[in-house]
Amino acid sequence: MSINIGVLAIQGDVQENIISTQKALDDLGIDGSVTNVKTADDISKLDGLIIPGGESTTIGQLSLVNSSLKVMKEKIEQGMPVFGICAGMIMLAKIADDRIMGKINQPLLNLLDIKLERNSFGRQKDSFEAEISMDSIKIPKFRGVFIRAPSISEANSDIEVLAKFNEKIVAIKKGNIIGTSFHPELTKDVSLHKYFLNLVKSFAN
Repeated sequence: MSINIGVLAIQGDVQENIISTQKALDDLGIDGSVTNVKTADDISKLDGLIIPGGESTTIGQLSLVNSSLKVMKEKIEQGMPVFGICAGMIMLAKIADDRIMGKINQPLLNLLDIKLERNSFGRQKDSFEAEISMDSIKIPKFRGVFIRAPSISEANSDIEVLAKFNEKIVAIKKGNIIGTSFHPELTKDVSLHKYFLNLVKSFAN
């Protein structure tokens, strides 16, 4: 059975995620395709979705306008795996404030009971890389690329914390949902994309 992976192509690191996902598919020997998706109709046909890094407010507003936000939420609630990266993780949260600007009124999917802070490590000029450990999903060493990255200050008990950096939560999982503060698509390591694809494969079967 072939699986159909979509990368939300409204704004952000779309091509980088397509390349990483295709490499992960090839490495795992999984029959599947990865394409960019924008519309509600595109998303309705997916087995798995990646919401990439970028500008979360822009992604949310445009997704709301073209009705894809509603379909995304429905599909994820029905069990479709989703991988939210940086802005994508912000989109999945119930509450997202900004470290500088405070409370932000932006469209969110309201799927993760977490309190999230945008730009938690600073602005663009404060970007950095750091080694992350995600032992619970058998990824003991991963180079995290943090660009205007969010972090999670509070998480409900049903949220599995996958990784922390400087005591801030930077990677989480809840059932079919994965979220990271950092950008795995900007490294050559496709371990997280492989983990996500195995979730998708289980869901599709």
